[in-house]
Amino acid sequence: MPSDHTIGSRIRAFRTARGLSPAELAQTAGLTEEFLLALENDGVYPAIGPLHKIARALDLRLGTFLDDQVGQDPIITRSDRHPGGDPALHRGTMPAPSYSYHALGKGKSDRNMEPLLITIQPAPADREHKPSSHQGEEFIYVLEGVLIVEYGRERHELRPGDTIYYNSIVPHYVAAGDDRPVRILAVTYNP
Repeated sequence: MPSDHTIGSRIRAFRTARGLSPAELAQTAGLTEEFLLALENDGVYPAIGPLHKIARALDLRLGTFLDDQVGQDPIITRSDRHPGGDPALHRGTMPAPSYSYHALGKGKSDRNMEPLLITIQPAPADREHKPSSHQGEEFIYVLEGVLIVEYGRERHELRPGDTIYYNSIVPHYVAAGDDRPVRILAVTYNP
């Protein structure tokens, strides 16, 4: 359907195809219209939580914004094909995104899980962080670096080889735990 290659342009194309105004989609997704417009115009690059909310509001899978192509089965991603995120998805006019996604299920259009290789850059100390929540579950395996996961009122520090699996309806926030990027394998499920 959408031919553009950024997350924002894909969201805008699906929103307009459904005849929704930015205000209507923002309200249904539980986001501000200002945030949605910034996202659609590539001014911000969101975390997975807001993307899940928008996908749910549009009755789409999260992968629709990240990678949908012609369906294939099985999907094999060779190690030399996922060193970082897809630069075509990162065209924001804001500072470099703190999250870089690489969809590992790219091409499988009938999937129920979203396997992602994510690099999280350290956030400036003055950047406000807001927990997000959405339907589903998340599983994270830390590959490199230190990951901080705030889950409800708990705070966890994970290192390479550590995993966490949680219900994503509970407000949560993930971030680099020090001044180095962290790489994780994340699998999300959105019923």
